[in-house]
Amino acid sequence: MKLLSKVGSALVLMLAMLLLVTSCNNRAIMFRTKHNYPFEDPAKIPDVKEYRISENDRVEIQIIPNNGSLLIEYNNALNNAANNGRRSYIVEFDGTIKIPILGRIKINGLTIREAELMIEERMRAFYVDPYVTIDILNKRIILFPGNSGTAKIILLENPNTTLLEAIASSGGIGIDGKAHRIKLIRGDLKNPKIYLIDLSTIEGINKAGIVLEGNDIIYIEPRNDYTANLFQRIAPSLGLINLLFTAYIILKP
Repeated sequence: MKLLSKVGSALVLMLAMLLLVTSCNNRAIMFRTKHNYPFEDPAKIPDVKEYRISENDRVEIQIIPNNGSLLIEYNNALNNAANNGRRSYIVEFDGTIKIPILGRIKINGLTIREAELMIEERMRAFYVDPYVTIDILNKRIILFPGNSGTAKIILLENPNTTLLEAIASSGGIGIDGKAHRIKLIRGDLKNPKIYLIDLSTIEGINKAGIVLEGNDIIYIEPRNDYTANLFQRIAPSLGLINLLFTAYIILKP
């Protein structure tokens, strides 16, 4: 009798301890910040309207003389010749690319238009009225929309994709996401700038127009659903507890 009583007390104590341990915060939440973390001010993000080239971007450059007239005059007949003037380059860690004739040039931080004009100007020493076009082939960001397991890598097809457009392209903020706690992580991950953005009210609409940069990380913090977390975490142990409790009932006189 005393043994059964001890077993029952042990079961109650085990269940209480299990409930206490599993009521902790959701361990799936990433990029936690301490209370009063010094976030960067979103108002200080430069108000740019165009994408700026950054490290690790793959840029495709096409250079054609005579203001690109060959593209118009011969159209499809010279497509192959035109493609011969199109090559892709990776922007290296120091913000430079190495292209024929000009050698290594720095384009990091320039808009596409600024880079085109700079290369055209330098190519004038070698070509008559050079015509330069640049495309970015791998502009992308990482977006965590607030639901577990739904993170996405989004290619920025437009040169001036905004924060709101990126969120919309992923299907919007998840049902478990916090619209008032959107973290924009930008720059070198060894020392990134982290902005906290609130889109839960109409007053935050001015921040929704932030133009994204390549390799930005958008993290929409998920809600800490204690009830769901509790049952998900104790479910594996409930079977054992149920077995022990059943044995206790059966053996009880």
